[in-house]
Amino acid sequence: MEKQESFTVEKLWLKYQKERSRDIRDKLVLNYAPLVKYVAGRVSMSLPRNIEKADLISYGMFGLIDAIEKFDLTKKIKFETYAISRIRGAIIDELRSIDWVPRSVRRKEKQLERTYVKLENKFKRSPTDEEIAEDMEISIEELQGLYGQLSYTTQVTLNEFWNTSGTKNDQTCLIDTLKDTKSDEPSKAFELEELKQFLGGTIESLPKREKMVIALYYYEGLTLKEIGEVLGVTESRVSQLHTKALLRLKVHLREMLSVLAQG
Repeated sequence: MEKQESFTVEKLWLKYQKERSRDIRDKLVLNYAPLVKYVAGRVSMSLPRNIEKADLISYGMFGLIDAIEKFDLTKKIKFETYAISRIRGAIIDELRSIDWVPRSVRRKEKQLERTYVKLENKFKRSPTDEEIAEDMEISIEELQGLYGQLSYTTQVTLNEFWNTSGTKNDQTCLIDTLKDTKSDEPSKAFELEELKQFLGGTIESLPKREKMVIALYYYEGLTLKEIGEVLGVTESRVSQLHTKALLRLKVHLREMLSVLAQG
C-alpha cells in the first residue's frame, strides 16, 4: 500500500512537471498538507499563546504552494526537506509583516545584541547574565523577563537574506549555503565547508546547557517540555536557554559575514 502511494505521488510530480496544471498542483498540496501542520506546530511552541496555530497553518500553506511550484525534480534532495524550510520561512515572513512584536521589544533585542558583542570582545568569552544585566543597568529578573519576550522573536529562517557587503544588491540567502549534490565547483564547496566549521565551532563554544538544548531540539527533535524533563528544569527555563543560544549564534554569524565582506 505504501509503495503504491509513493508511486502515485511520483506520477503526480512527473505529470505536474510537464503540464504545470493547477489541478495536479492542488493534489500535491493535499498530499503534503501534513507537513504544514508539523512545521506550524514546531513554530508555535516558541510563540505567545495569542498566536493561533490555525493562522500559522494558513500562512504555511502559501509556503507549501511556493515550494511545489519551484521544486526541481532533477535535484538530488527530498521534497520534504526542501518544503519544510519554505513553509517555515512563509510563516515567519507573515508574522513579521503583521508586526506581531512590539517595537520596544525589537529595540531591546538590538540593545542586548550590542551588549553581548561588547562584553564578549571585552572579556574574550561569553558574558554571564549578571554581567549583561549590569551593563544594561537592569536587574537579573528584568533580563530573564527580556529573554522570555525574545523567546518568540529570535527566529532564524533559511529564506532570510543577509548582507555580505555594504550594498543591498550583494546579499546571500542561508538556504543557498545548503549543499548542492550536483555542484562540483571547488570554491562553493570550500565556502560551505568553512561555514559548517564556523557554525560547528560556535556551537561547541556555547555554555554546556545551551549547547545541550540546541542538540536536543534541532538534532534529536525533542520539544522544549521534553528537554526540560531531561535537564530537570522548567519549560520556560529551556526557552530562555534556547533564546540565549540563538542570540549568540546570530551575533557570531553576523560577525563572520561582516569579515567575509571586508575580505
